Amino acid sequence: MTVALELHDIQGTVLRNRPMPYFGSYLVFRIHDPAHARELLRRLVPRIASAADWDNPPEDAWINIVFSYSGLAKMVPDASIVAGFPPEFRQGMAARSAYLGDVGNSSPDNWDLPHAGNGFDVGLLVMAGSIELKDEKLAIGHAALAGLAGVELLARLDVAVPSTLREHFGYADGISRPFIEGQGGEPLPGQDILKSGEFVLGYENELGARASLDAPEELWRNGTFIAIRKLRQDVAAFRRFLKDSAPDTKGQEFLAAKMMGRWRSGAPLALSPDSDDAALAMDPVRNNDFRYADDDPDGKLTPAGSHIRRINPRDALRNSLTQTRLHRVMRRGFSYGPELEEGSTDDDGVDRGIVLAIINADPGRQFEFVQAQWINDGDFISQGDRSDPIVGRRDRADDYQYPACPVRKRVGGLKEFTVTRGGEHVFLPGLGGLRWLSNQ
Repeated sequence: MTVALELHDIQGTVLRNRPMPYFGSYLVFRIHDPAHARELLRRLVPRIASAADWDNPPEDAWINIVFSYSGLAKMVPDASIVAGFPPEFRQGMAARSAYLGDVGNSSPDNWDLPHAGNGFDVGLLVMAGSIELKDEKLAIGHAALAGLAGVELLARLDVAVPSTLREHFGYADGISRPFIEGQGGEPLPGQDILKSGEFVLGYENELGARASLDAPEELWRNGTFIAIRKLRQDVAAFRRFLKDSAPDTKGQEFLAAKMMGRWRSGAPLALSPDSDDAALAMDPVRNNDFRYADDDPDGKLTPAGSHIRRINPRDALRNSLTQTRLHRVMRRGFSYGPELEEGSTDDDGVDRGIVLAIINADPGRQFEFVQAQWINDGDFISQGDRSDPIVGRRDRADDYQYPACPVRKRVGGLKEFTVTRGGEHVFLPGLGGLRWLSNQ
């Protein structure tokens, strides 16, 4: 059965691919006067990009609007309505830090991006394929705020692709993503086709149920949730680790590939296990077309503990294929901060990293499960307390193992290559939901 998504009512960022190169801004606001916030919506809704023509947008730039729980509660007079939203969203990401592994240096005490617990109510997400287009969209937002003193700008974070067209650790990003039923076009080889309700409310999900909330359908239909994560990357520490753990450049690149599951070009170890293959990396028909269960059950090619195998086990969990499909997310990554000088292993003290926008219709079953169980716990792949070698916590274990000949290879001394500097579960309504909120 063909799924007919109401693309005209879905905010564009849910289905639109990140432009390359990309330039964007995250603007975070506090609502002092809900009437002013409603007026802001009335002004902006006509300028919000939908998912219609998602693969061929009229311009490579868009604005989208999100709300934290505190912001939504200010917009909706009836408290029973927001009580029907998921507990993860209502509690906020800072309150769930222990479960998510945001401890120690990643504790909310160290966050510098506002969240629902300290003022973040509403956010504007601007994305564009050029600085000029981004500035045009920001000007629209600025004009819409004119005379609305009851909506206060708290913070702005600009993102842009580094000159290398890779994230700060040097890896090509954004290669693998699920295909959503009804999004249009055709899936690429190796791309999982998932039910629309895993990512958009109002449609059937992988449980065979209609994804919905205990609240007026006018508010949540065609909406979704996004887990926003600001991760500071310690690029100097990552480079020092590779240099200290391998005798030469070739060995360092091999170790970096074993930790990620792909060469830094993006070529997968599953298809090119012994050396990088730039042509494979650039070929979307081949670079994601692989499985694990029959070709690599023991992780000899793509280690079971590597980053890409943790966040998407594909068919590796033979007895849990259905469960695997229940925990997929749509991940978008955006770099912030200047690049560290090429080859430098000295920390220059400059803040740089990545902002993740993780789209999911069920924050607990999807993002939070992946973060807590697959990234920060190794039991499901017989890795014990070992976490993800790239983005995992380090308070339980700091080593990484992978199959090698003649014996298994173990490297110790993994540092906190990333630390959390902000995070929040936000609700991204459909355009109809935005209009509903503007009239409350």
